[in-house]
Order: sequence, then C-alpha cells, then structure tokens
Amino acid sequence: MDIGTISLLIVAIMIGLMIAGVPLAWITMSLAIGCTLAWLGPAGLPLVASRVYGFVNEYVFVAIPLFVLMACILERSGVARDLYDAMRLFAGNLPGGVAVQTTLVAVVMAAMTGIIGGEIVLLGLIALPQMMRLGYDRKLAIGIICAGGSLGTMIPPSVVLIVYGLTAGVSISELFLASALPGLLLAAFYIAYVMIRCILNPALAPRPPREELDIPFGQKMKLLKGLVLPILVVIWVLGSIYGGIASVTESAGVGALGAIIAAAARGELNFRMLRESAMRTMITVGVIIWLTLGANAFIGIYNIMGGTTYLRETIGDLPLPPFGILLVMMGILLVLGFVMDWIGICLLTMPIFVPVIKALGYDPVWFGVLFCMNMQVSYLTPPFGPAAFYLKSVAPPEIELHTIFSSLLPFILLQIAALLLVMLFPGIATFLPSLMG
Repeated sequence: MDIGTISLLIVAIMIGLMIAGVPLAWITMSLAIGCTLAWLGPAGLPLVASRVYGFVNEYVFVAIPLFVLMACILERSGVARDLYDAMRLFAGNLPGGVAVQTTLVAVVMAAMTGIIGGEIVLLGLIALPQMMRLGYDRKLAIGIICAGGSLGTMIPPSVVLIVYGLTAGVSISELFLASALPGLLLAAFYIAYVMIRCILNPALAPRPPREELDIPFGQKMKLLKGLVLPILVVIWVLGSIYGGIASVTESAGVGALGAIIAAAARGELNFRMLRESAMRTMITVGVIIWLTLGANAFIGIYNIMGGTTYLRETIGDLPLPPFGILLVMMGILLVLGFVMDWIGICLLTMPIFVPVIKALGYDPVWFGVLFCMNMQVSYLTPPFGPAAFYLKSVAPPEIELHTIFSSLLPFILLQIAALLLVMLFPGIATFLPSLMG
C-alpha cells in the first residue's frame, strides 16, 4: 500500500473516531502506536517515546503553565472588574460605548493573560449583564464579548503563539512582536463595526443614563486606579521580554509573580485562591500536554513512513502560484477549525506546512500570525466554536446556543477580512520584528 493510500486511510480513521467522540489525544496516540507496530514492529516503539520526550523537554514549554497560572490568578483577583469600570472614562460617551469599553478591556486582558476561555467567561459575567440592563441588542452584545474575548489568541503573551513557535522552530519573541499589530487591527475592526452600526441605528445600543456618564472628578481618579495594576502587569511581562531582561520562559515566571503581587495588593490573595488557580492550571495544561504527546508521537512515525514528505511535495507541486498555495493552506486550516482544537491543528499541520512556506520564500513568523488569526476564526465557528460554549456557561438561560452562534457571523467575517488584509500586506505583521532586528 503506497503512502498516499495510507494517508487517506489515516484521515478516514481520524474522522470516524472524532465523530464517535473519542478525544483527539487518544486518537493521535493510538494511531502513532498502531502505525509504529505496522511499519516497524515492536522495536520501533522507543522512537515514539523519544519523539515525545524531545518536544516536551523544550525549555520554552515551561512558559505555558506559568502563563496559565498567571491568567487563573488574575481571573480571581477582581482586576478585570476594576479594569472594566475604569474603561468607562474612555468609552462611556461613544456610540455603543459599553461594547467599545468591553473590547478595550478584552485587549488589556489578552495582554495580561493570553488565555481565551477565562477572558470570555469574565466578560460574560461583567459586561453581558451591563449591556442587557441598558437594552443593547442581544446579538451585538454576545458577538462583541465572544470576538473580543478571543483576542487572547493574537495579542501576546499568547499560548497559541508559544505552541506554534515550538512546533515551527521560530523565535517566540518575534512572534509576540509580529502578532501585536494584527491583534490591535482586529480590535479596531470590532470597535469600528460596533460604532458604525450604532450610529446608523442608535436603538441597538441605548446610551447609559446621564448621571452614570457625569462622573465627579474624585470618582474619576478612583476609577483610574483600576488601570494601574493591569498596566503594570503588561509592562512587567512584555517589558521584561523586549527590554532584554528576561526570556519568554523567564517572563512567564515574572508574570505569575506579578499576578500574585497584584492579588496581594488588592487583599485577594489567600490559600483557597492559590489552590483553585493551581488546579485550573493543572487541568488546562494537562489537556495541552496530552494533545502534544499524541500529536508529536503521530507526526514522528508518520514522518518516518514518508508521509510528511509526501504531503509537502503534494502541496508544493500544486499547479498554483505561491499565493494560491498559501490560500489552499488557509482553507485547510479553516475547515479543520470547524472540527478540531487549535492545539491538534497546530501540531498536526505545521510540520507539513512550515517547510513548504519556507520553500516558497515566505516568512514563517508571518505565517505564524496568519495561523493564529485563522485559529481566531475557529474559536467562533460552529459546530465546536469554544467561544460560544464558554459564554453559554455563564449566560442567562434564555440565551440559547443557536442564538450565540448566529450572533457571531458578522465578527467571523471581520476576522476573515483582517486575515486577508495581513496576507496581502505582510508588513502589518513584519514591521515591528524588523524594527527590533
């Protein structure tokens, strides 16, 4: 049986097992062991173990649990609520002001944590009741929370960028720099969309009562204090990286320490909070590690079988110009995003796609930004869009899942538009890294 037929058989098995509800980590590890036994026999099993060990032994991998711990502590410290209140000073008088305020908070939260699930849950708890109270259009409120909350994929320190950097073998610091402007571009798209819609139809977002907007000077100063801790955490983490003080891994430790100090400064630090944060971190990182183990083991044996070479040559030999091949890759990632988690997509496709991208003369750092923007779309798209399920977990019972998914369509289109813009104008992503280089 040739490698092309074997590849189709593997894809069919994967799809069948996913439809049956088998976790992706189990699927990939089972396929890795099965292919190893069929191709090399029992003597090949140590190759699977060595492949797994080589990846998780990467020093940068330590940054993931530390950034997750930082996010979990900040979630429970009340920083987000103070940040949300402070943003009233900047967005209160704008059309769709509370939705704009929510997006601004999402940007700062993304820069503090890099974790999407917690950010959407926090915004759902803080912003959704506020918008419902004011009579905002339900779909607009839902859409901006899910889309804004998913900015954690793009804005550093993003766990997605770290996993891509490890898989593709590119500088994570450069990825952080390259993703900053595209992430802010997406946020600008969301804000512009909300404001334009609210200018055209003010009924979508009624203004808050005048007494809520006329804030006394003393209260303004009190609200501004809510910006201090978030800004300090962002400077603490990203400043340590780009100031040359710490590596990405070390800055993750700096961030976790900063989150603990921030919680202590607010009087929120206690043993229960640390225990809950540690447990949440273990669960989140456990999922990432098991997916990593399975996907890397599978890619290792598939590479030995000649599969990755076959797929690279197949994609590279398509009768298309380089940009056409890039569009095909983006299309594949979009389709996979409907049914798979971003970790599995990254670990399974990047060993195949990145060498092709390099052979075509494209920058793998720029391609990493495109990958992350593509994964942003996957967070919103049905049937498995995680953002919808995160929000559903904290939304009022009358907000059904199909309502959430239908609310996300305009924001999915905005994400695709931003993705195409960065594809057509790579300088949006490569400008900051070129300055540092």
